[in-house]
Amino acid sequence: MRAAVERREKALLTHFQPLVGTLVGVPGLAQRVHHEAFSYYARLSPVLRFVTANVATPISLAAAAKLAGLERKYFSAFFHSKVGATFTEWVRILRVSRAMELMRIHDNSIVRIAFAAGFQDVRTFERAFKRYVGVSPRAYRASVRPKHDRCREPHD
Repeated sequence: MRAAVERREKALLTHFQPLVGTLVGVPGLAQRVHHEAFSYYARLSPVLRFVTANVATPISLAAAAKLAGLERKYFSAFFHSKVGATFTEWVRILRVSRAMELMRIHDNSIVRIAFAAGFQDVRTFERAFKRYVGVSPRAYRASVRPKHDRCREPHD
């Protein structure tokens, strides 16, 4: 059972690491986020599993702390010191990565992609996307799906 859990966690990390490497908007982000912390610290493993499975839903720091079996304030400091990013920033990075993935494979509008990736409003999504990727969501989608850029979309 433990071996299966470790394989699943390793697969999640293998998927997550290259995505963070593609986020070029924040210099040094890929080096700053310590992916190995999720496999090294047992308290972070359930948090990784939960967040990656539920990235499109609202995820609170309190819920993550409870999964880790730590008090909220201590979990926040622990997570930041071990992972290299705050919990909120890490979730935002996962959501931007998910949005990038959705844009590569779907023709949905930017609004739908933002909500499907777990963002609660489009403006927050656009700011986070530009910060971590270095270009707007529309420009990124045009680069990965050039034919889609010619379509007019409502609310985009």
